[in-house]
Amino acid sequence: MFNESLTQFLDHLKYERSVSDHTIRNYASDLEQFRAFLLKIERRDDFPVEQVDRLTIREWMASLHSANKKKTSVARKLASLRTFFQFLIRDGKLETNPAKLVATPRIERKLPNHLSMEDAVRFIETPDINTELGSRDRAIIEFLYATGIRVGELVNINMRDVDFRERMVRVTGKRKKQRIVPFHDHALQALMHYLTTTRPAFLNNCTATARDDQAVFLNYQGTRITTRSVGRMIDKYIKQCADIHNISPHSLRHSFATHLLDQGADLRDIQELLGHARLSTTQIYTQVSMEKMIDVYQKAHPKA
Repeated sequence: MFNESLTQFLDHLKYERSVSDHTIRNYASDLEQFRAFLLKIERRDDFPVEQVDRLTIREWMASLHSANKKKTSVARKLASLRTFFQFLIRDGKLETNPAKLVATPRIERKLPNHLSMEDAVRFIETPDINTELGSRDRAIIEFLYATGIRVGELVNINMRDVDFRERMVRVTGKRKKQRIVPFHDHALQALMHYLTTTRPAFLNNCTATARDDQAVFLNYQGTRITTRSVGRMIDKYIKQCADIHNISPHSLRHSFATHLLDQGADLRDIQELLGHARLSTTQIYTQVSMEKMIDVYQKAHPKA
């Protein structure tokens, strides 16, 4: 039955594949919505998973479109179904995957929002390093731009993960996959300033039992900083920078990749640094660089 299979699938994600809690919640939400749809049209307490076919899934897709759900949301829910049914095939409960017979909604890929090199430097230098929070914030922004790591990866960095001599950091990415990422001297200087002047003060603000001695980046209370706090911090400095808009913490990652590509870095190396599983994910930055080149051409060429 659907309920039992869903529970087994979520346990599989958590205990066998070590999927993040955030991803598991997304899977659970998508599949619970599909289950609710099945129960609504069949008017029963549960539904045999073997009876789900592509027509039923298409009917659900149509209902989502009618409810004005975004194409990205519909595509994600369909992908969740495909993964779920693939698990059931491996588990011997199904022979075919009905969700694979349903076409994914066509989605226009949005180009990553990134800063110019000049704006990146200006934004990084916004925090006042003579204050405790400014010192920490400067180190965070420098480190995000220097490494291209995700905010979720940054907040989970521990002191033992940083090789200060070689200027390398061990990062744990999606699905617990680890990679080594270099960082430059400017990031090292900002990090050392924060570690020697601010981090000890933050630790002293917390009781010995509650403080997080392992975390590199802390909040004022001496505990590990959260991704939400980093987001609020970025928003604060955006307001202080004229002509810089629509920038998120992830925009520093996009800027990192775009600037490396603009300076001639190999796409495969950028893929490795970003921790992308597929090269196709990294290739979006080639389109960003191409658009920039076309824009420069249009403005500079006398016949354009």
